[in-house]
Amino acid sequence: MNVKTTQNRLAGYAFLIERHRLNILPNWHISSISSTGTPRSIVHDEWIESVYTSSYWPGDSTGDHLEFALRYDGVNLGILSAIFDVVAADDIATWIASKPTGKYARRIWFFYEFLVEQKLPLPDLTRGNYINVLDPDRYYTAVPGQRVQRQRVINNLPGGKFFCPIVRRTDKLADMEKMNLRKRCEDVVTSYPPELLRRALTYLYNKETKSSFEIEHIKPDTSRTGKFIDLLKMAEHKDFCEKHLLISIQNHIVDTRFQDTDYRTNQNYIGQTISYQKQLIHYVCPKPDDLADLMEGLIAAHQTMKEGAVPAVVHAAVISYGFVFLHPFEDGNGRIHRFLIHNILYRQGAIPKGIMFPISAAMLKNPELYDRSLEAFSAPLMRLIGYDLNDLGQMIVSGKTRDWYRYMDMTAQAEALFDFVKLTIEYELVEELNFLARYDKTRQSLQEIVDMPDRLMDLFIRLCTQNNGHLSAKKRESHFGFLTDEELANMENAVHEGFMT
Repeated sequence: MNVKTTQNRLAGYAFLIERHRLNILPNWHISSISSTGTPRSIVHDEWIESVYTSSYWPGDSTGDHLEFALRYDGVNLGILSAIFDVVAADDIATWIASKPTGKYARRIWFFYEFLVEQKLPLPDLTRGNYINVLDPDRYYTAVPGQRVQRQRVINNLPGGKFFCPIVRRTDKLADMEKMNLRKRCEDVVTSYPPELLRRALTYLYNKETKSSFEIEHIKPDTSRTGKFIDLLKMAEHKDFCEKHLLISIQNHIVDTRFQDTDYRTNQNYIGQTISYQKQLIHYVCPKPDDLADLMEGLIAAHQTMKEGAVPAVVHAAVISYGFVFLHPFEDGNGRIHRFLIHNILYRQGAIPKGIMFPISAAMLKNPELYDRSLEAFSAPLMRLIGYDLNDLGQMIVSGKTRDWYRYMDMTAQAEALFDFVKLTIEYELVEELNFLARYDKTRQSLQEIVDMPDRLMDLFIRLCTQNNGHLSAKKRESHFGFLTDEELANMENAVHEGFMT
């Protein structure tokens, strides 16, 4: 993600990254200064490039470019942390002291002490209004936040030192907030008879379970299917985002031989074998030594967002995707990731209780969208991370990588989850409920033609729908030889009207 410039000068984060040769996950926005032309922005697939006129040049100091970055490039805690690691604290303090009441200087001051955990040689502020660390018009924040007297700021970050993702307020997410997703869900389900809804729950629980396993190309036996259904039925009743409960979930859904008693202690990764002793690595998980702090931070961020009125879809995206990116267990991470979506959406009131919400089915039917939501973080990470893989498939990751997982921009994941929630309400729920309604109507029509056992009725419908509305001669001979030609024709017509029109 390099801006190709001949005359342009980089500014903000891009300037500081180049100056200090930082190996860092890229920001969503890159700035440069041109001596000619007018301000303009170029939208790329994954990022935006903005070109400003020479009057925007901030100066040559680190502080000047940090201020420019917060103003135009946005808050990126990962980049800020990397900059603070290589810039002398006295240089930062001197620049802040030159404008101690400036809102950007106060934010930089707060971010330095928050990220580095070291106080700068500056006195506490004693006057001035409190300002938000994150602008609520640009980011999703925790409300009301915590007052920090030292810089006279309100810490409204959605997480803490160990895990603090950022989600920007985009137009797409603004559309989400305008929608009453819970009401839309209620409008769908209340348009069907209560008895049909009760029957639909069984189908929906099975559909969600099979979809969640199928995403991982797993075919569960009846025991594993039943255990996952039992877990889904608990999603609305308890907050599961606690360490001991997450371990309990993992133990409940995986083979007993792969149950964990704590977070993993080995270096995990996601890959596939492409030839003998050759692996294609798709994703490298955090180092096990970093995992305890990262997971503590994830759970703390969950509490902060729960208490801080962060919209449920944003909250669920940050925690569920954050969980799968951290990959704390040997097995079951993907299924727990999708379970946490249910758990948080239920607990935060985004979907009505008593309804199964088959979001994994939407993910399964839209694999490119799901893959993009994962690759929005994993692809740039894999361009940076260094590792060695031995003949036994054991991995060693080089360098410090912890902050890459601590301070993610999770806007893409929030937007993707919004898409999946919308698809689930408007298609998956409607599709399943419509199917059952058509099924009931068709069975009633068949019953009026020939009064036969439910088992045979269900078999007739299944065989006909699998064969474009007709019963094959072989299946008729095997199972329905007792039907007259007229009865068969009338029954096939009933199935065609019920499902094919």
